[in-house]
Amino acid sequence: MWSALQGRVSNRLARHFRAAPHRLPAHAPLVSFTFDDAPDSAAGEGASLLEAHGGRGTYYIAGSLIGQPSDHWHGLSNDAIVRLHRTGHEIACHTFSHQSSANLDEAAMAREIERNRAHFRAIDSSITLENFAYPYGIASVWRKPQLAKTFRSARGILPGVNSDVIDLQFLRASPLVECEIDEAGVDRYFDDAVASGGWLIFYGHDVAEAPSPYGCTPRLMRHALEAAQRRGMPIVTVAEALRRIGA
Repeated sequence: MWSALQGRVSNRLARHFRAAPHRLPAHAPLVSFTFDDAPDSAAGEGASLLEAHGGRGTYYIAGSLIGQPSDHWHGLSNDAIVRLHRTGHEIACHTFSHQSSANLDEAAMAREIERNRAHFRAIDSSITLENFAYPYGIASVWRKPQLAKTFRSARGILPGVNSDVIDLQFLRASPLVECEIDEAGVDRYFDDAVASGGWLIFYGHDVAEAPSPYGCTPRLMRHALEAAQRRGMPIVTVAEALRRIGA
């Protein structure tokens, strides 16, 4: 119970302590599609949909989950990770064991990051983990400064469009999750991004006809991709978005 309470407090504080503030320059709105834990369907159906619409995605992967079954999906394989990387998708970082950042001290966080990096170096030496996402969406006010020295950005799950002055170590991301949003909700996020000239990030997990409570159907993802195209919004990885906004 204490650990859960500690995590909630740390996450709330992390929202307000800006470890890496950055003012977005005037630019056309952007959208990024991200996947956490990387179920095999995200690397299959999800990547195929992105590629069909001229986009690429960012996959935040915990090394310990690769190739492993869970209650909701099977983890993608090392071969699938290499294919994603070589076709232009971004491979990014969770903690290796998928532990919450709020439960890790500085030394433990450093070990988790190095274990993840070592795993990906072993399967393809050209994979560099430039960006991070907080497992379970729980940020740590104490780990943010540490992550700022190691990664270009860290992404949470606080919904909304990244606009004006953003915190690169607490990027907002909105759910592309079937039980949390419908097509009208997706359209509202896109309209907000156009109005603000901001950077919209979606997060999800699996992409399946019968998705888990944390994923979406191909139909909903296709709707979001087509919504981006109708508005002329580039569909880019987190790394590419950061380059375009000069971060």
